[in-house]
Amino acid sequence: MEIMRSGHIARLTVATGALLVTGACASPGGVAGISTLPPAAEMAAAAPGAVTATIPTPTPMPQASVTRPKGEDPVQVPPPKLSKFTYAFPVKDCKVTYESRLLVLPKTTIWTGKGCPFVSPVSGVVDEVNTKNQWKPSTDRGADREGRFVAVVGDDGVRYLGGHLDKVTPGIKPGVRVSAGQVLGQVGNSGNARSTASNLYFAISWKTDPSLWWVRRGMVKPWEYLDAWMDGNRTLSPAEEVRTVMNQVGASPRCSTLCSSKPGATEKPAKKPSPTPEEKIPLGN
Repeated sequence: MEIMRSGHIARLTVATGALLVTGACASPGGVAGISTLPPAAEMAAAAPGAVTATIPTPTPMPQASVTRPKGEDPVQVPPPKLSKFTYAFPVKDCKVTYESRLLVLPKTTIWTGKGCPFVSPVSGVVDEVNTKNQWKPSTDRGADREGRFVAVVGDDGVRYLGGHLDKVTPGIKPGVRVSAGQVLGQVGNSGNARSTASNLYFAISWKTDPSLWWVRRGMVKPWEYLDAWMDGNRTLSPAEEVRTVMNQVGASPRCSTLCSSKPGATEKPAKKPSPTPEEKIPLGN
């Protein structure tokens, strides 16, 4: 009985294997009921007459240009007030150039056109005026080298000299009150500048006796202040530097540079005055 069951089971096993092999051969994947096709291919195969299509790549849309809104103009901030005085560049309404380095004397030559207005750098009182061009190359007197000139002692206590003038403005004389920017004369080439182009001899010093002409012609380098008065801070004052130099060399120093005239020149004796307290000019800030 057991032998008959074993033979029957063997026959069933063989029949079942044959069916599995037949099913596997009929299946595309080789295993009954299991597909090896990708899902899309399987769907296409399962749906007769299905339509396939290629989806185009999207074309990027052009972006609209963005106009940045115009900002407001920058706020002009005035320079800090450095003193209680307001200064003016000594040449008005003309194109100028000037030296910004020490050559022989602590002064500068402002090159500009003949007839350009020379104006007072600050409000003050006219100190000295020379309306005559007395310089001669044969004598080269020191006191005459600036030719026609006007010197003003400002309210800041500083003396400002403008020389080589062609003309002095009528009414400008010692003791006359002037304001910053007021015309004092016209630029020329008088004095020892007669063989050069028109220019303004500009110098900064302190008030002295007229006989001390070497102080009048310049004791403090002026170009830092000219730069500020032209395009910077018009309240920058030379008073402190003038005071410092005056304390170093004395209020009435002796001449040390370009002092001698040529032989035959008659120089007025230059005494060294001793200023009394009431003659001293306070230098403001």
